Amino acid sequence: MAVIRTQGLCKVYSAGTEAEVVALHDVDMRIERGEFVAIMGPSGSGKSTLMNLIGCLDTPSAGSYHCDGIDVASLDAEQRADLRLEKIGFVFQGFNLLSRMSALENVAMPMGYANVPREERLQRARAALDAVGLAARAQHRPGELSGGQQQRVAIARALINRPPILLADEPTGALDSRTGEEILALFKRLRDEDRTVVLITHDAEVAAHADRIYEMRDGELHAAHVPGPRA
Repeated sequence: MAVIRTQGLCKVYSAGTEAEVVALHDVDMRIERGEFVAIMGPSGSGKSTLMNLIGCLDTPSAGSYHCDGIDVASLDAEQRADLRLEKIGFVFQGFNLLSRMSALENVAMPMGYANVPREERLQRARAALDAVGLAARAQHRPGELSGGQQQRVAIARALINRPPILLADEPTGALDSRTGEEILALFKRLRDEDRTVVLITHDAEVAAHADRIYEMRDGELHAAHVPGPRA
């Protein structure tokens, strides 16, 4: 079953004015459960706009988007927020951890919005940190962790509400190559556990880790291809 399906998806900024910008044009995309897919393109190609639409952070100007079988256009703003909380985990280049909170508290935080009782939040957060290899660092604050460890905390936080979709926007951009490889290996493991991982990147070497690659150029999505064997 497709967890992400778009048809004729468009995004136009300042529509009908002289400053009109077509950021996304007629995008058709289908991503199945348990796939690891990269969306690759240079800055300004439209890949971040597409991620914002897939992540229900923005609404399209035209076209349709079904997220795990749900027609997003049928939802109001509050329902879209609930959908994000339930269906989508986000990982960003900058980690976005709260510096005064421990790794455990950072991971547990999203469950507060889902009204999960505190003891259950902490128990699930410990299990999530263990799953990304950081059980021993649960009480450390972000400033006491390496970049790779901080990104693992961010991934654990993104997965804490058990969403079927993980959206990762340039997740290795702030990491050295060896640490980046470790994070990409973690994404592959999550895929093997039936998560759907969508990676946004400008880096062809990073994209080559995915099962399929879409390319964005001038707001248009070009057919996915399967990367060849890596050296």
